Amino acid sequence: MKKCVVISDSFKGTLSSMEICAIAKESIPRFFPECEVEAVPVADGGEGTAACFAEALKAEFVKVTVSGPYREKIPVFYARSGSRAFIETAAAAGLPLVGNRKNPAVTTTYGAGELIRHAVEGGCKEIFLGIGGSATNDGGCGCAAALGVRFFDREGKEFLPAGGSLSRISRIDTAGSEQLLEQVNITVMCDVTNPLYGENGAAFVFGPQKGADPDMVLMLDSELRAFGRAVQENLQKDISFLPGAGAAGGMGGGMAAFFEAELKSGIEVILDAVDFDRKLSGADLVITGEGRIDSQSMQGKVVSGVAKRTQKAGVPLVVIAGGIGDGAEAAYEMGVTAMFGIDRPAAAFEEYRRDTRRHYQAVLEDLLRFAGAAGKW
Repeated sequence: MKKCVVISDSFKGTLSSMEICAIAKESIPRFFPECEVEAVPVADGGEGTAACFAEALKAEFVKVTVSGPYREKIPVFYARSGSRAFIETAAAAGLPLVGNRKNPAVTTTYGAGELIRHAVEGGCKEIFLGIGGSATNDGGCGCAAALGVRFFDREGKEFLPAGGSLSRISRIDTAGSEQLLEQVNITVMCDVTNPLYGENGAAFVFGPQKGADPDMVLMLDSELRAFGRAVQENLQKDISFLPGAGAAGGMGGGMAAFFEAELKSGIEVILDAVDFDRKLSGADLVITGEGRIDSQSMQGKVVSGVAKRTQKAGVPLVVIAGGIGDGAEAAYEMGVTAMFGIDRPAAAFEEYRRDTRRHYQAVLEDLLRFAGAAGKW
């Protein structure tokens, strides 16, 4: 093997993408001394995205103090490469920051807007914003407010909308943000296609993991409906069923409405930014992975994005995952050559024996697929 590209997502909570790259750089040369190893740390737009960009592009870390989910001051960073800034909402409004204080009715994305403002005022013209992993449901209004958008209630009083107060919005003034962002393009890295509200919208699908009980979910959904109406009345934009509008508690829709931001698959943005297609040239093998591969992995995640490109280039793709779940076999149709789990679930013998044939066949076929690909090396 003359060239191998390793481009894996993290195994959340156990192994970072950068650690996986380090392992690859250490191990592969011991078996293939002449092999060129291209190790590219990546994320899909959520936590860790900025750090991966900084490593992959040799970008600089920019440290800044911004508002956290409850407007407390916290130290964070973003990555900058030339006039491009790579920012993750989770750094300022992520679930880990709230701990056991989850309350999407009051948390805010204001800090994410402060990060964008810092980058823009520092000369950045292209903003790449990852919005995964947020603890918020404010439609991105906090972020917008930090960038100069002003919100007024029916009495004409200016206020900062949160998940539980979106219905108070009567008037939206974007003059300040238009001036600030006049020559700035914002791309939102978003790996979901959920609409703003409804049974597949932000509140119903993502609200519970942010701390919303059933009653709060209904309230948050109602608030997002009101937000959609306010946007349409004030900005003449219908974001209600825009694919991805429901991402990050409606932030996807808000960014599109307030700033004409383009919502794109996070992994596609990242692969373009790191020039992955060029790295594929001459590769004999690509190794990717994530903490768990299942039916969801083929819906805008790292594995699916990498698979589309390796399939087109005719390069074998092996997935090494923390675990392999139901529906993972769909990956083969997307271009994956073989999958290997580092920790297949254990089960009592009497339970396991009833499905031994399927497990054996799955492993055998993985090995056969791998052997077939190896013949190309």
